[in-house]
Amino acid sequence: MIQVRTAAVLLAAGALALSVGFATNYLLRGSPVTTGVSDEADVEGLFAAPMPDLSGNPVTLARWRGKVLVVNFWATWCVPCREEIPDFVRLQKEFGDRGVQFVGIAADQADKVSAFASELQINYPLLIGDFAALELAKRVGNKISALPFTVVLDRKGRLVHRQLGILKIDKLRSIFGELLQK
Repeated sequence: MIQVRTAAVLLAAGALALSVGFATNYLLRGSPVTTGVSDEADVEGLFAAPMPDLSGNPVTLARWRGKVLVVNFWATWCVPCREEIPDFVRLQKEFGDRGVQFVGIAADQADKVSAFASELQINYPLLIGDFAALELAKRVGNKISALPFTVVLDRKGRLVHRQLGILKIDKLRSIFGELLQK
């Protein structure tokens, strides 16, 4: 009897894991999770929201208005976030002098973010959004509050791209190619 119960539990757990895997795959491939254009008020709210930097000083994204702005919502405990950040560091170095600015908004604790930034030698500003970061991300299209989530804003502050999941380096280069020619 115990073997039958164990088999049933394992079968149920396997079915659940498979369902979660399929759902995650569907969600990360451009489903309604990130569809729907955010209105100007949502983007302006993103620009206006004060968050502390690693020194504890309040900063808003309005500081970088006029640049192509890549805003990445992430956390130190998020494995896909950790995977994409080295590419962001490379791209900040490559495109920073052409008017591209990466900004990371961490849904995490400042001490953990600071240690992680040192470890990876992150060369762009990091802000501490705590769990309010997830609400900001939701307002600009992250309907399930998952990480990583990245938005790209053009020089006029318009939302031109949003990505739930890892944003690949080639995709960003393509976006920059279009935006920096204008």
